[in-house]
Amino acid sequence: MKIFTAVILLLLVSKIPVCAQTTDLDKYNMVWNTQSQNSSQSMPCGGGDIGLNVWVEHGDILFYIARSGTYDENNALLKLGRVRVHLSPDPFSSTNFKQTLHLKDGYVSIEGGNPDGLTAEIKIWVDVFNPRIYLNITGSRPLSAKVTYEAWRYHDTEKKGLENNENSYKFAAPKPIVSYKDSIAYRNGGILFYHQNRHAPTAFDVTVHQQGLDGVKSQMFDPIKNLIFGGILTGDKMEADVVSDGKYINTNFRGWQLKSIQALKSRNITLTLHTQQTPDIEQWKNKLSSLGKKLDNEHKAMQVSQNWWHRLWQRSYIYINPNNPGKDTVAWQSGRNYQLFRYMLACNAFGNYPTKFNGGLFTYDPAFVNNDYAFTPDFRNWGGSIFTAQNQRLVYYPMLKSGDFDMMLPEFNFYLRLLKNAELATNSYWPHKGARFTEQIDNFGLSDFAEYGINRPKDFDAGVDYNPWLEYHWDSVLEFCYMMLETGEYGGKDIKPYLPFIESCLTFFDEHYRYLALRRGAKELDGDGKLILFPGSSGETFKMAYNSTTTISGLRAVLQKLLSLSPANLDSSKRYEFSAMLNRIPPISYQYINGHQTIAPAKSWERINNEENPQLYPVFPYGVFGIGKPNIDVAMNTWKYDTLAIKFRSYIGWKPDNLFAARLGLTHEAARLTFDKLKNSGRKFPAFWGPGFDWTPDHNWGGSGMTGLQEMLLQTAGNKIYLFPAWPKDLNVHFKLYATGQTIIECSYKDGKIQALTVTPKAREKDIVNCLE
Repeated sequence: MKIFTAVILLLLVSKIPVCAQTTDLDKYNMVWNTQSQNSSQSMPCGGGDIGLNVWVEHGDILFYIARSGTYDENNALLKLGRVRVHLSPDPFSSTNFKQTLHLKDGYVSIEGGNPDGLTAEIKIWVDVFNPRIYLNITGSRPLSAKVTYEAWRYHDTEKKGLENNENSYKFAAPKPIVSYKDSIAYRNGGILFYHQNRHAPTAFDVTVHQQGLDGVKSQMFDPIKNLIFGGILTGDKMEADVVSDGKYINTNFRGWQLKSIQALKSRNITLTLHTQQTPDIEQWKNKLSSLGKKLDNEHKAMQVSQNWWHRLWQRSYIYINPNNPGKDTVAWQSGRNYQLFRYMLACNAFGNYPTKFNGGLFTYDPAFVNNDYAFTPDFRNWGGSIFTAQNQRLVYYPMLKSGDFDMMLPEFNFYLRLLKNAELATNSYWPHKGARFTEQIDNFGLSDFAEYGINRPKDFDAGVDYNPWLEYHWDSVLEFCYMMLETGEYGGKDIKPYLPFIESCLTFFDEHYRYLALRRGAKELDGDGKLILFPGSSGETFKMAYNSTTTISGLRAVLQKLLSLSPANLDSSKRYEFSAMLNRIPPISYQYINGHQTIAPAKSWERINNEENPQLYPVFPYGVFGIGKPNIDVAMNTWKYDTLAIKFRSYIGWKPDNLFAARLGLTHEAARLTFDKLKNSGRKFPAFWGPGFDWTPDHNWGGSGMTGLQEMLLQTAGNKIYLFPAWPKDLNVHFKLYATGQTIIECSYKDGKIQALTVTPKAREKDIVNCLE
């Protein structure tokens, strides 16, 4: 590796034209020339906080509607229905068919023609800044249309057995769980549909009672009380038609149909959505109506939305072999699928809730994921309201280097909203302060009903999950504290709103483990004046751990970042407090395997319960070891010789082994694992990975793949910026990514040489290290 001199940099630095970016991105548009067989062959489309699965089947255009935060009484994340559009004459009756996802502008188009010379195009898009979905239909001749709103929740149903995996109760449902029907009716020339949550007991009420928190319930944030969500479907020159019943795949549905009053060469269909917590349904309806009247300038809305997508694609990208696309190579597929999955993440840029790791906004009929789950389209395994932190983190890490800081806000605001609930739980269970966040939380910040444990011993600690995977596993929240602070380093974002949250999380660990020590003996610290982190957990794998490496590296990383803040963000009293806390954090433990020093997952542990490699978390995410950092040989030994690290290594699902390899500069291993993650999924839409350990689309699979690709191209250590730390020399690439120090790197690498490099700000040029020289 050689540090670039200023002279060489000046020769290399050049502006890379924006038009080249657009051209490269257009190569990644997803184009289908055949209709789909079913919903599993759907294409994602969305914006703001709305996601659609779009497909054409037997000449009908269909799409599912999903929106962030649409939780029912049982805390299942419900879809808002399915829309079917049938055009007459049928423009898709010949082989002249084309369905395209236009990444640059963020929409899906469907084009076709029939033997009689009729051609038609349908454009489907979502307003990024307002909750409205548009279908623009144009034909070479006038077309008649039938638009059907299809609902499977047209009557109350009982959820039994595995189907409860979609809600908070999962395998522990205390009684038959009823999924209550929606309200659907013709209104004002359209179809009005909504779900209004019934009164108690909801999943929130049942969970709060289960966990002994009724005394503080009135102070808690309740996200599902009085929640109403739905919308209205309307179309140009259309009127109410028939209501009919049908069956799609394994689910019965009822369809409310609009038919065209007259055939038109151009027709617009819109769905306006609204979500609100209110006990007054008329208030919700009035708000929906006023929202629909407000959104009457479609041309302006489209331009504003497309401009947002343009800015997204311009601020960062990775194009692999851009001038020589080999669609059969996993490297090219990885570059293309990186863009496709970033698009999927961007569809929930402004959601009230984070993008769920187990499907995001793009789940479809579950029988196509697992034959044993022949349930409704609302189903996803591992719940719609349950946020598993070790999975969620992987969805959001790639947004740091892609510069998508605005897209991280749903995850951060989610935690801020839950802070009080977590603190109330702590204060109810133990005589100390701080926020208790378990590994698997429901959307109100408490352990989900099932994993908290339904057969708990009476004397078991009420603040601990009675669960072999999740007991004492609460350090994963530190990764989100770390991520919040990283947005300041990468993007110069204001981190002040997050400091009370971060402090509360740190306070929990400091006070809780001192409290536990005093319950066991006369001293709250060990003989070296350090916290005694027992009992703990290193991931879900090394259980009943003493001084877990994930806990130690997380606490140290967060505290060190806090102490690096300017006086404007951290006053002297807090600096003293955090310095003292840092001094109480014990050191990482090590072990010897075949004579090689390696990182231990903890100082000791009682059993192995899963198949993670948390002993390498000091490599990623916390960056204790890595390129340009001391003692990298110890981390390398862990990768090479730790028998469990080798045994558990994989690219499937949430497995982050590609990230460890990239951080250690192991080019071959990083490329193999990352490209295997990001290669085509085997489904019609190539970024619908999974199910892995979770569901399809598997968003933590895609997120870990994206982050791995970024880490192969760009890493930082101290003031140094390492280019191509784990990149194959024979692979051309053009990328633009963000680095710490609020720095943006744009680089074109071709035929073994850097062809162009732009560093912003220019002062950081001196810090560049080219790892391929």
